[in-house]
Amino acid sequence: MPVDKELLEILCCPVTRVPLRLASPELVARINERVRAGALKYQNGATVKDELQEALLTTDGLRIYAVRDDIPIMLADESIPVDQFDEELKQAILHEATAAGAEPSST
Repeated sequence: MPVDKELLEILCCPVTRVPLRLASPELVARINERVRAGALKYQNGATVKDELQEALLTTDGLRIYAVRDDIPIMLADESIPVDQFDEELKQAILHEATAAGAEPSST
């Protein structure tokens, strides 16, 4: 079940205060390939071990927040910095995070 639309409208990045957008299932699948490879780290340096069920993207395309059991994990230390992805995936994340017509949350 996706993150509640009303909840998404009030959430923002706790670090930068920019709005958030729900990542597409296709993008989450691409991110999870990196999780399975053990190639992703949280902001705090710990390895991301659990695949993402859903993900929230900051609209500046710099951070990803996991959603577990329909609950967004909005802890700065558990955000996933986008700068660790290869250029192609970074561009896909940025495109989706800033896509016209997507529904960001409001700050």
